[in-house]
Amino acid sequence: MVQAYEPLHHKYRPQRFDQLVGQKAVADTLSQALLQNRIAPAYLFSGPRGTGKTSSARILARSLNCLASPGPTPEPCGRCQLCADIASGNALDVIEIDAASNTGVDNIRELIERSRFAPVQARWKVYVVDECHMLSTAAFNALLKTLEEPPPRVVFVLATTDPQRVLPTILSRCQRFDFRRIPLEALEGHLHWIAAEESIGITPEALHLVAQRSQGGLRDAESLLDQLSLLPAPIAADAVWDLLGAVPDQELLRLAVAMAAADPLQVVEGCRELLDRGREPAAVLQGLVSLLRDLLLAGVAPDRLELTSVSPELRPQLPEVARQIGKARLLRWQSQLKGSEQQLRHSVQPRLWLEVLLLGLLAEPAAAAAAPPGPQQPGPEGQRVTRSPEPVPAASVSPPLAPVAPTPSPEPVAAAGSLPASPPPDPASAPEGPGPAGEDLAELWQQILAGLELPSTRMLLSQQAQLLRLDERRAVVRVAGTWMAMVQSRLPLLEKAVASALGSPRQLTLEAGGDAPSARPSSAQAPPARPTAVAGPPPALDSPPVSPSPSPTGATAAPAATGISAARTVMASPPAADRQPRPPAPTPSETEERLDEPRPAAVAVPAAIDAQASRLAEFFNGEVISGLNGDAESI
Repeated sequence: MVQAYEPLHHKYRPQRFDQLVGQKAVADTLSQALLQNRIAPAYLFSGPRGTGKTSSARILARSLNCLASPGPTPEPCGRCQLCADIASGNALDVIEIDAASNTGVDNIRELIERSRFAPVQARWKVYVVDECHMLSTAAFNALLKTLEEPPPRVVFVLATTDPQRVLPTILSRCQRFDFRRIPLEALEGHLHWIAAEESIGITPEALHLVAQRSQGGLRDAESLLDQLSLLPAPIAADAVWDLLGAVPDQELLRLAVAMAAADPLQVVEGCRELLDRGREPAAVLQGLVSLLRDLLLAGVAPDRLELTSVSPELRPQLPEVARQIGKARLLRWQSQLKGSEQQLRHSVQPRLWLEVLLLGLLAEPAAAAAAPPGPQQPGPEGQRVTRSPEPVPAASVSPPLAPVAPTPSPEPVAAAGSLPASPPPDPASAPEGPGPAGEDLAELWQQILAGLELPSTRMLLSQQAQLLRLDERRAVVRVAGTWMAMVQSRLPLLEKAVASALGSPRQLTLEAGGDAPSARPSSAQAPPARPTAVAGPPPALDSPPVSPSPSPTGATAAPAATGISAARTVMASPPAADRQPRPPAPTPSETEERLDEPRPAAVAVPAAIDAQASRLAEFFNGEVISGLNGDAESI
């Protein structure tokens, strides 16, 4: 009869605590507990797969029941009948339960009933519950009392890879041992020993790759070595890559060099070559993300290349490639590739989207890579964000007034005119620094506003806010003081637009200031309320009173001071049925005749103010009337 083949992870399973690989703390603690005969009623072994949890439970059972020793011992003989039965899983008093198939409370009740009976062959009855996190809440609760106060000579060992799902009441009743992933050096040394015992012709580079790809799991490493042993010697690293279906480091490094050179054709050809050779797109993406991490480490610590996971013969090439790409681009590529693996895995065209994803990394504009220049350091034109802004409605600006000749008393003209003069511009709201820096900030602010989704937010910020300062980490926006609360409520939308326009997020700071320049009403805008007649200053005490006279249009004009000729006043418009023709404006000759009269210092009204008053009257469907004359001494 042909003997059944025994896999390497079964053949080389540890038989004593000193044979555990990479778990010295667990081995020393349990060995001392056995030597001092301090056996706990329940243990919890937690840790990643393939790190020795079930093997440690079997070693504990043999150490408690070895017939070659009168009591518990950390070094069971492994030759007695009981040790052999426990190793093969045939012992009556060592019961291993798979919690995934025994999740109900009835299974736990049966286990509790059986635990009350004394051991048949051994000194201790040991229950090993593998993957105990699969038990239901009712099953856990049924086990609570037995775990805390079990029958004499009964030990429970719970093993799990997900201790977070175990009830806290269970954890408090167990001694917990956390099994860590096996270090790379210990794992590689153990594989060398197995390869020598089994006469497997494998190169050290291939063994290093096997230990590295197993990610700290001894069972995974031994299974992979078992598969490689079927290949003819010598087994090189390429065989490991082919067996794993992963992308070799040298091919990923060539792809990274093409990306560093920003050559789209070379990137597409390298990606297509990998895919044509049977590499999965998800595997290419995983390898590229891992290589970018290694390049980042090589860039910040070129003297510690052993921290990287690249093959030792390729490590000297990493610092140069990292310098060509730059730390900023490496971090940005890592951020953009985050989450792409899941999207690629569920795509119906993963090859297409992998190429699009890699080309998207190269198509990033230079302006997004570096922050736009600040007010004091204007950058070159090629580093500006070239995104075309949407047309943003801006407040209308009145044309400049025509120059007015100096008059003896300009104050009365301002009081009796149709509109007040525009307020002087606020020096604090002007952009910092004239010239290209101010223009760049204004243009960049329009591009940021163009990226806003809501038109109402875009209109609000265009009129009541402006970009004041900008650097690589922060953007300062000045907001009119009365609108600060509303702008703060829409701050997430503005931060998103800033990140979209600049290519990277910025810390956004709102600075309260005066009214925004574009928010001030100009002479071409409508006034806040419909005016009635505008009166001049109150008459002097020595001037005779002037009684108001009815207007030809039916409206009553307010009393005006004497001495003002041809003064214009905006009146409320009467109904259309009672509207009278507008009296003609005085001609220049009439004005000159009035000025020739013996009156003190008459005031001339500028033609520009006449035009402004006419436009304002038409806007309110009113009219401009004249004829309010008075004595200048009363002004």
